[in-house]
Amino acid sequence: MIYLILVVVIFLADYFIKDYIEKNKKLGADEEILNGKIIVTKYYNKGAFLNFLEDRKETVVTISGILFGMVLIFFVILLPQRRKEVLKFAISCIVGGAANNLYDRIKRGYVVDYFSFSFLKKVIFNISDLFIFLGCFLVLIISICKGN
Repeated sequence: MIYLILVVVIFLADYFIKDYIEKNKKLGADEEILNGKIIVTKYYNKGAFLNFLEDRKETVVTISGILFGMVLIFFVILLPQRRKEVLKFAISCIVGGAANNLYDRIKRGYVVDYFSFSFLKKVIFNISDLFIFLGCFLVLIISICKGN
């Protein structure tokens, strides 16, 4: 149950942040916070990662939907299994983040990204992206540790 709650919390947190950004920030305007370490910038990602395939939105939605469906099926199969808490946490992060970004792609036609780090100004993220990265990183670590 906790993993389903995590999925919903990730989805809703980013949903409401994106809604706030959409209503209150100008596209492309930078705002530095935390002594300039984080830069808030409203940006529309019309493609996949780093705007890859931005001119093929339908393809991006289709691929995103298929990948999301595959991860969701794996998540449903994984949930009742015992002793896989870290993997369940990781997949929950991926499902919550991917669901929110897929929702954006379908509803808006783009994903709302809104922050970057001062050392990585050209790459703009959203909270869902961070959870997807975290989940994938944990899956990688689990795979490496199980392989040895």
